Amino acid sequence: MTATTVPAILVLEDGSTFRGSSFGAAGETFGEMVFNTGMTGYQETLTDPSYCRQIVAMTAPHIGNTGINDEDQESRRIWVSGYVVREPARMASSWRSQRSLQDELAAQGVAGIAITGTRALTRHLRDRGAMRAGISSTTQDSAELLTRVLDSPPMRGADLARVVSTQERYLVRPPACTTARYRVVAVDLGIKAATPRAMAAAGCEVTVLPAASTAGQILADRPDGVFFSNGPGDPAAAEYAVQAMRGVLAAGVPVFGICLGSQILGRALGLDTYKLRFGHRGVNQPVQDLRTGGVQITSHNHGFAVAMPETTDGRFQTSFGPAEITHVNLNDGVVEGLRLVDAPAFAVQYHPEAAPGPHDARGLFGEFCALMDGGGHA
Repeated sequence: MTATTVPAILVLEDGSTFRGSSFGAAGETFGEMVFNTGMTGYQETLTDPSYCRQIVAMTAPHIGNTGINDEDQESRRIWVSGYVVREPARMASSWRSQRSLQDELAAQGVAGIAITGTRALTRHLRDRGAMRAGISSTTQDSAELLTRVLDSPPMRGADLARVVSTQERYLVRPPACTTARYRVVAVDLGIKAATPRAMAAAGCEVTVLPAASTAGQILADRPDGVFFSNGPGDPAAAEYAVQAMRGVLAAGVPVFGICLGSQILGRALGLDTYKLRFGHRGVNQPVQDLRTGGVQITSHNHGFAVAMPETTDGRFQTSFGPAEITHVNLNDGVVEGLRLVDAPAFAVQYHPEAAPGPHDARGLFGEFCALMDGGGHA
């Protein structure tokens, strides 16, 4: 059996309590309670550094069906603080499976809970917003657990990029059949393994640097382009990355950012960022390119966003010249992309590497390569 019969409770900071069975490691954990609407990709979700210090509820009813393997990991470990599912798979059924999800969570010390009310939990978070929460299999006293939930740190103001980032530089080369045409420095704010692989497949030799690298350290590699990755936490707390971005922009080197990297570009260009009510997390977010009217279905994982500039046409002035909003989310109008008009810098809020998710946006890596070729936006 994958699931256990040990009772566990989930308590939200507003006092809402959900009771179920312990899943994964026994014990207690705390984090920001969020939900993911993806029907697939639970292993990539668990190992995505952007989920650091978050308890993730999966809206898909069955989780763990295909087990865990060593090929689909997006980082060196599981980063979620806790895991909420409706019905854990009783057995893993896949020729690629090497161990069960239950065993992987237990081995890495990640506490989870199986509850019948994942739909009610998701609707509650949509109505009330993401909030702090705790999971425990060591107490059934919800008031006692709530006290510890309220003592846990909030996500607003959290600098987590440096927590999840690599501590040492490393290199990702193109596959043997692909010629290295570009040298890219990727700033690891919480990068997924699929991202440098996707750039390498496009002909980039990617040097990955720690989150707190300065503009001088980034430019010392004389890159053809600089990439700022996804990552966890509040962009307002990552001023070191904003300053690095401004230094790279001043040097005129082509820049591409995704997710947290997009928020860092927005702040470097003078826009504010803010916390979304419940964020975008899943593989089914419709995004419109305002320049073409085209729509892509995209993979998302973020709880903060760039504030829309106070202009009627989405254009605004920056220290680096005119800029514009290029993409918006069709569900709620949130900024999903921006660029400098007369300089080689752009970013999107979603994940072109997917992992998991649709590949509609994979062409953005080609757009980055076009910038490094001096050919402008695709």
